[in-house]
Amino acid sequence: MTRPGPPPTQPATAIPDRAASAWRIRLAYYWRHGCMPDLARPTRFTELVQRRKLIDRDPRMPLLADKVAVKAWVADRLGSDWVTPTWWEGRALPPTPRWTAPFVVKSRHGCNQNAFVLDASADWQAIRARSARWMAMRYGTWLDEWAYADIPRGLLIEPFVGTPPALPIDYKIYVFGGRAEYIQVHLGRGRVHRWMLFDRDWRRVSSSTGDADPPRPQSLTAMIAAAQTLAKIFDFVRVDLYEIGGRPRFGEMTFYPGSGLDPFDPPSLDLAIGAKWLAAICDPSLRDTKSSTRINAPSTIISPAKNSDSPSIRP
Repeated sequence: MTRPGPPPTQPATAIPDRAASAWRIRLAYYWRHGCMPDLARPTRFTELVQRRKLIDRDPRMPLLADKVAVKAWVADRLGSDWVTPTWWEGRALPPTPRWTAPFVVKSRHGCNQNAFVLDASADWQAIRARSARWMAMRYGTWLDEWAYADIPRGLLIEPFVGTPPALPIDYKIYVFGGRAEYIQVHLGRGRVHRWMLFDRDWRRVSSSTGDADPPRPQSLTAMIAAAQTLAKIFDFVRVDLYEIGGRPRFGEMTFYPGSGLDPFDPPSLDLAIGAKWLAAICDPSLRDTKSSTRINAPSTIISPAKNSDSPSIRP
């Protein structure tokens, strides 16, 4: 999934007011999906992501989207062996690398901001220049992803996980109301990147492609249990994991997958996945304990819509 990049001259400004955000959200959605999102009564998963951008201000989200801070939180719940250690963190990379390859340079405050140093041939000065650009931008403003806006800007170094040069398969688990429902499997990262979607029983639900179904990961049961443990306090969050040597490893938590701008194939999946999120939002057992929408948007009213199977959500 490729996120649109920011305009090259965009200043590091605060996320605008809700009215301006709503218009930009609608236009970005139209650009990628060819239709306007229904923000008043969303039914598609991609629409619900836009709705979250607009109204959800759960104070836990910035902590868990912070690639440095989330590690202690995850280690406290799953154990330190689930977490990739941080070798270094700071605001500017040194003139020469102090770490033995392979390792990864990341920003702590954004998505798709990483550089892989697989051996001594890596262009360190180019990586330093890229990282300086990450630091110059306040991530989250151009796509209205509030959770990223106030994460402290910073860089971190982690050891490379897996066997270079191939990047490990990424297992992205969609969890609704504490139950894992789908696993998005990302193949060919860093080369010919593509993905497919499976249900929790490892049956493909996305359209057929030229790729055979990858084997079920050995640790899938543990991955699902871990994702549910981490995500149970939210109506929806995606938990990203790897499997290294048959053992699961935490990657990150994502509240706006693909910024809600990536189409599903077949398109009916967008409605099916959206129905899972709506059910979690409307589950009375989640009221005031797990639903990020209710906790942090007290002016939001969620009620059954008349003559409709979907709930009406309005500010």
